[in-house]
Amino acid sequence: MTKAIIGRKIGMTQIFDEATNKVIPLTVVEAGPCVVVQKKTVENDGYSAVQLGFGDMREKLANKPIKGHFAKADVAIKRTLKEFRLDGAEDMEVGAILKADSFAEGDIVDVSGTSKGKGFQGTIKRNNNSRLKETHGSGPVHRHAGSMGACSSPSRIYKGKALPGHMGSEKVTVQNLQIVKVDAENNLIAVRGAIPGPKNGIVTICDCVKKKKA
Repeated sequence: MTKAIIGRKIGMTQIFDEATNKVIPLTVVEAGPCVVVQKKTVENDGYSAVQLGFGDMREKLANKPIKGHFAKADVAIKRTLKEFRLDGAEDMEVGAILKADSFAEGDIVDVSGTSKGKGFQGTIKRNNNSRLKETHGSGPVHRHAGSMGACSSPSRIYKGKALPGHMGSEKVTVQNLQIVKVDAENNLIAVRGAIPGPKNGIVTICDCVKKKKA
């Protein structure tokens, strides 16, 4: 059975591994508790999945459709809802609680989150382009994108051209991260390495889909 949970990024820390004499960077995630709000079935929806809720929300902040959705499941209103297609989802029941101990030390997982927003950025920061030369009349546009190509053919800019624009605030998934420690009492999971998003950002932890060969 595959596993998944919603969490909140707390921040980064490190531990010392005496076996290898190396410092291991860790990201601490407050994982759960999550409640099963809805269950999708092949008979009713054409596929099997569960919808998990995370983080309490005051009732006055929820609109009527949201209140009705949680009232149908007879669970408290949650701030974050995410759906997961898990093997064995049909065996889970609405109202079931998932905690950090769903995962164990040594598990290999994929962590998804929303990257930090950088706003409108130029092509150097956004696409790692190089600057133009700063002599012989190239300024003041030495940080611009440069030539767009010929005018007569193809008479357009190809899709995917490295141009300035909005940077960040997009879903990013980091694969094959190892869970180093699980604190079931405080619902904390320590993941080796960095994960997307700022502090207090919402992340999802799922079983890896492309496990590296040993």
